[in-house]
Amino acid sequence: MAHSTQAKKRIRQNEKRRLHNKTLASRMRTEVKKLRQLIEDGDGAGAAAQLPVTMKLLDKAAKHHVIHANTASRQKSRLSLAIRRATASA
Repeated sequence: MAHSTQAKKRIRQNEKRRLHNKTLASRMRTEVKKLRQLIEDGDGAGAAAQLPVTMKLLDKAAKHHVIHANTASRQKSRLSLAIRRATASA
């Protein structure tokens, strides 16, 4: 258990940040799953509409260091490619 005031404050800050990061990461994963499901179902128009929302959340997660910037970039690239392939084949 922390004894100093500074250590107690640091514990409070870390918990607050952990919950914020957890919320951001969960929302990001949910949106990515929604997009992947739309692609899998063959809904190209729905997937194209969902893509900007998903990309925004990936960028926001990278900005807040919830995920690495290169991870966000890679996921955005792969999702875009998957949508292009799905719409081209349909």
